Amino acid sequence: MVLGVPQRKMKYVLVLCTGGVIDMVVDEQHFRLAAGDVITITSGQVHYYSSIDKAQGFILEFTLDFFCKDDNDVELIFHNGLFCHFAMNEVIPVDQSLVETQLALIETELNEKPYQYLISLHSRIALILVAINRAKVSRGDEIWKPEALFLKYLEAVRGNFEHNYSVADFAQMLGTTEVKLNELSKLHSGKTAQAVIFGLVTAEAKRLLVYGDLTIKEVAYKLGFNDPFYFSNFFKKQTDLSPKVYKEKFVG
Repeated sequence: MVLGVPQRKMKYVLVLCTGGVIDMVVDEQHFRLAAGDVITITSGQVHYYSSIDKAQGFILEFTLDFFCKDDNDVELIFHNGLFCHFAMNEVIPVDQSLVETQLALIETELNEKPYQYLISLHSRIALILVAINRAKVSRGDEIWKPEALFLKYLEAVRGNFEHNYSVADFAQMLGTTEVKLNELSKLHSGKTAQAVIFGLVTAEAKRLLVYGDLTIKEVAYKLGFNDPFYFSNFFKKQTDLSPKVYKEKFVG
């Protein structure tokens, strides 16, 4: 762990604290982990460790391509908002012994690379995700199980910001219809498919403004806006702050 240095990885990150206290920030939200706590960080989210008090634990990183071999894997990784693009990060108390054991075995397999170790790694990650889901359900959380197509839509949007694709473009890319994407978006997020795009673009704009070294004009172009003025109006409509004011608020 490196204190105070923002990290942005295009990987899914899981942090388990096994001792001491970890204070960290994920996309401007502050979290504190004690022994037995887990937090999941979605690919692309900016995070850093603000303080570590005698902390011990594990950090697991993996890509979507590695874990998601079929629709069941896609649904598992996002089940109950574990790795969600809607800023649903939270500290989750888990069965520390179970999760720690699997993480330690993953570390061993990565070091030794025994026969079919990649299959074993996939299975162990799945066991960890199931354990976290069970912990959430046992504390009374409402079960949230989005369909794979909706999750693929979120990934497609996140991977194509610079193209400024429409809902129709994504429907064609995913082999479905605008009607179906709107139906799934309203079911799983309470928003239209277009509003989902706006939300993801806004979240990405915040990261680029706060943690990047890009100008507002460069951020606009990176997000598919040909007109920086239009981007500023869009951002203000979504956040009630102009990009300039938002950047100054967090960067100073």
